[in-house]
Amino acid sequence: MINSLLRHFQLYPTRSIALSFLITSLIGGILLSLPISANGKPVTFLNAWFTSTSALCVTGLIVVDTGTKFTLFGQTVILLLIELGGLGIMTFSAIFFTLSGRRLSLSGRMIVEGTFLPDAGAQIYSFVKIILFSTIIIESIGAISMYIFSPGKGIFYSVFHSISAFCNAGFSLNRDSFSSYVGNAGVNITIMSLIVLGGIGFFIYYEVYRRFILKEVRKFSLHTKIVFTFTSILIFGGGLVFFLLENGNSLKHLSFKAKILASLFQSVTARTTGFNTVNIGALTPSALLFLIFLMFIGASPGSTGGGIKTTTLGVLYAMAKSKLKGRDDVDIFKTTIKRGAIARAFSVTIIATLIVFISVFIILIVEFGYTPYSYTHHYFIEILFEVVSAFGTVGLSTGITSTLHPISKLVIIFVMLTGRIGPLTIAHAVGSRYRKGKFKYAEESIMIG
Repeated sequence: MINSLLRHFQLYPTRSIALSFLITSLIGGILLSLPISANGKPVTFLNAWFTSTSALCVTGLIVVDTGTKFTLFGQTVILLLIELGGLGIMTFSAIFFTLSGRRLSLSGRMIVEGTFLPDAGAQIYSFVKIILFSTIIIESIGAISMYIFSPGKGIFYSVFHSISAFCNAGFSLNRDSFSSYVGNAGVNITIMSLIVLGGIGFFIYYEVYRRFILKEVRKFSLHTKIVFTFTSILIFGGGLVFFLLENGNSLKHLSFKAKILASLFQSVTARTTGFNTVNIGALTPSALLFLIFLMFIGASPGSTGGGIKTTTLGVLYAMAKSKLKGRDDVDIFKTTIKRGAIARAFSVTIIATLIVFISVFIILIVEFGYTPYSYTHHYFIEILFEVVSAFGTVGLSTGITSTLHPISKLVIIFVMLTGRIGPLTIAHAVGSRYRKGKFKYAEESIMIG
């Protein structure tokens, strides 16, 4: 139905992506607001739409408890939205066409290539099959592991958390997320592995397949090298920083093993997912600010996560390093980065920063109006944390989500959609088609810095 509507309006690929997410989130909101979806009183449409958008955008922010408020039907709807949003709505259309032996339309190819591939050189049908089968295999292994390491919880519980973790959604049937499993190495390692595998991007799987199975390539691409390098730095470096910041606070009463597990778990989940094994609302301000940094970066391109992405961080690092050395070219790993990629990295960062700033600004006005700052206490960092969590499709919260004003919830819904679809996609979707100018204006220098 969605694809037929998109074809009817002859939308450009970027607008197709944005509209498909919006329509699907509204349909999910309608389903979750039905009496069959809730235990007791039905969920209001705004809260149902918020939950649907959070699931579809694999964010994990909640306004009602998933495990107790929603029935099995409601939880199944949420699970389907998570899977649909994790891989991408249009990707499921590509999978259907591939399995049925039909050819993708040009716009369909452009959407899949633009979502998952750094260039258009991949064999699109082989790539789509890798997405499908790797997802099935990884989520199945994750579900089996969760069933083993969380005995007595049942099959649906294990499947739900495996899909939620791999799709970087952060939805949990536990009221306290995974706080009760803080020292359980099996559950921690399973969830962290699923999150990382879902967050590195499917192009990595494609390159591993081509190099080690098909023997078609002799070395990994620059994209893969940057993803592996910066993902590793953020995981282990982030875990170390979190340990140092919280060792005398939230980690104080834990065993050394539990401290290490909790630090690594929070470092991994803060960038993409939103599960937690410690109370986020009880963290120190410095730890909250550090988690905001991790959430803003997010996962890697072509993955199930959000944020500005690890490759953007890599490009910005490479550019800063090159400029400090007085070089015009931007290079990393003995490879020069194309100017177009540098421009996109700057565009993504600037647009993302503006989205966060404007959203926080609006929510502060809605929530506090003319209230003096001295009476707002520490709510500024909590609202900033909430907005960045929504943009990075993370789902971590200090606990203020359900108390927000309806207008603030609508702002968060917009931020979640933007974070999942991508800042550049949104910019292209609302803008006009790109056209090269027929002439250039005169150039002139200005002072910078």
